[in-house]
Amino acid sequence: MSEVVISGLVEGGKASGGPPLGPALGPLGVNINNVIAEINSKTKMYDGIKIPVKVIVNTSDKSFRIETGSPPTSALILKELGIQSGAKAKDEVVGNITLEQLGKIAKSKESRLFGNTQQARIKQVLGTCKSMGVKCDNEDPRVIIKKINSGEIKI
Repeated sequence: MSEVVISGLVEGGKASGGPPLGPALGPLGVNINNVIAEINSKTKMYDGIKIPVKVIVNTSDKSFRIETGSPPTSALILKELGIQSGAKAKDEVVGNITLEQLGKIAKSKESRLFGNTQQARIKQVLGTCKSMGVKCDNEDPRVIIKKINSGEIKI
């Protein structure tokens, strides 16, 4: 049993038979439409965000399975705020996110973040916010992290 792995980045729910997947799948003899339909059904919840996808094809019987990755934390923050990009300059602020929104992002990424608790995962997302120029509840993310550590903010 020989397996071929094809990887690519596709926009959630909008994979097509074109590049990067179509030209790589064609020579393997699998039904490209079935592969694309399954990818789209697995990624439709991430509409507008690029998702890493792996298509594993068994070359002997032409069966396949799809593995989807998790979008980057920064992409989830941008989508939550409805903005296109993070800060270009060090002191630029591009948005403001709430602790509730951070909790939602941390929950969706829980299998990919290193923290063992929701609190630890939220602090990781806050670190990403800092590097992107996003404030949390109108404060610097570092201040929010200190408040979480001191117990002033309960999560």
